[in-house]
Amino acid sequence: MRKKIKVGLLWHSSSSGNLGVGALTLANLAIARQVAEDLDLEPEFMILGMREGEISYLNDPRVTDFTIDTRSLLSPSGFWSAIGDQDCVLDIGAGDSFADIYGPRRFAFLWLTKMMTIARRIPLLLSPQTIGPFTKPAYRPFAKVALSRADTVVARDQLSLDVLRQLAPTAKGLLSVDVAFALPYVDRSAERGGAKVRVGVNVSGLLFNEADSGRNRFGLEVHYAELMRRLLRDIEARPDMEAHLITHATHPHILWDDDRSVADKLAEEFPSAVRVADFAGPSEAKSYISAMDFLIAGRMHACIAALSSGTPVVPVAYSRKFSGLFGMLGYGWMIPVTGTSTDEALVYLHDCIARRDLLARDSLESFEKARGPLGVYADRLRDLFSASVSGA
Repeated sequence: MRKKIKVGLLWHSSSSGNLGVGALTLANLAIARQVAEDLDLEPEFMILGMREGEISYLNDPRVTDFTIDTRSLLSPSGFWSAIGDQDCVLDIGAGDSFADIYGPRRFAFLWLTKMMTIARRIPLLLSPQTIGPFTKPAYRPFAKVALSRADTVVARDQLSLDVLRQLAPTAKGLLSVDVAFALPYVDRSAERGGAKVRVGVNVSGLLFNEADSGRNRFGLEVHYAELMRRLLRDIEARPDMEAHLITHATHPHILWDDDRSVADKLAEEFPSAVRVADFAGPSEAKSYISAMDFLIAGRMHACIAALSSGTPVVPVAYSRKFSGLFGMLGYGWMIPVTGTSTDEALVYLHDCIARRDLLARDSLESFEKARGPLGVYADRLRDLFSASVSGA
């Protein structure tokens, strides 16, 4: 019989309406499972995160779920017990949540769960993620302690690794890449090149509502809502093009951050656009995106789905995680946070659609560059799993 290994997947989710978090979960699960099987280990996984959606993407008896909330953190039979039953823990921090930008409550949950894992002497590896920012002085000493005491901290871009080295120079840091590049999917690229150019348009509900309200807390120079409407209007006027409205983050109880409600609104404004049905999970979303001739997206993991399936894509950046990740892979096609007006961005998008064959080649080259860093992460998991089951 193969030796078992119990792996906790901290701050992952099997049911999040944000398919980016789901993509991280399914991809990290696939990588960890493959590493375990290569070591002839029988893996069992426990996903530990806050309760989100009602329907799980997973139907696997070897994967269980544990809900983190205040009660479970305070109860000795709750998180403390669950984490102590693991051989090791992979904490992905929901991709970019170990930072000071989401407020003290979220930071406290992410910090406390790390420190409880460390206190239980369970090996803790921070899977590829954005580190920081930690610009507020009150957060920095707490972040430094957690990062320094983790077994390994894996950054998904060079900027994050630089933040780690500046904040916690004694931490064991590695550079990898976003694990969502390894998300399994059904390749539908053979459907490209039909009678009409199918342009996938993933409108971020968060960016759209920020722009429409005039708030714009991310400081985008383009007026995002105006840009999306003008692009859809231009596509509607072209008989050789067809817009596909694609959602990638649905939050029915947080309409400000909900792609679905914005997609419904735009489908009414532009009736020729195809309102794509909400996806059952992140793999289904990536499969659909692989069939598009072109994609413009405000959600980073929709962009990664395109890049890793050869679909030409232009991300609309709203934070340094875009430039950090795609810049590291040499993919320069992007609407930056600043430096481009709405008029210039629209012209740029039309030019990119016309040159989509070039973007498609660049996307595949960037995906090839991601394979090496993914291998670095898999190698570190191999060492961690081997040490965890040997008691070293």
